[in-house]
Amino acid sequence: MTKVKICGLMEKEHVVAAIEAGADAVGFVFAPSKRRVTLSQAHDLAKCIPKEVLKIGVFVNPNSDELEQAIREIPLDLIQLHGNEEPDFIENIKFPTIKALSIRESRDVEKAKVFNTDYMLFDAPGKDFKGGSGVTFDWQLLNDLSISPNQIILAGGLNASNIKEAIRRVKPFMVDVSSGVEVNGRKDEQLIREFIQTVKDEER
Repeated sequence: MTKVKICGLMEKEHVVAAIEAGADAVGFVFAPSKRRVTLSQAHDLAKCIPKEVLKIGVFVNPNSDELEQAIREIPLDLIQLHGNEEPDFIENIKFPTIKALSIRESRDVEKAKVFNTDYMLFDAPGKDFKGGSGVTFDWQLLNDLSISPNQIILAGGLNASNIKEAIRRVKPFMVDVSSGVEVNGRKDEQLIREFIQTVKDEER
């Protein structure tokens, strides 16, 4: 069954809504973004997240000390890297990782081959920040991927109206949504529930 990650959570009621609706993972953004939270805020939000739901920290070009502090203080289950992190840097983290790639053309997909990471996240290019643009990319570019579908996380412009098609075409391990469950830049509980329910219904 396709897993669901709700990313960019900043408020307790939205974390609770995601958990109650059946989210498999939640994402806290520590990189420059309108959804950025502090370690202290994320730590407080994480208190209401059950053990079986993954807590994922989103970073852009962090150093090792930043990662170690976040892993320890939140605590986190996975690190998601959205910057220009080199393969060697990621392997040296010694912690479960997701490497995110912005996809414009086929050669962007090819970059996945050089990373030895637990998961690869394929996203649409960002606008003001890395990721979170609210637009999709051409999913057909993922057709010739040489990595296992069990390593693929799909992001970029997903919402309740296109998620079924996305799952059918890409068959990812996990889907990742942020702006697709927002109204005027703020998470919406009803949209969170609707998105998760649509994914779960597709799998039945």
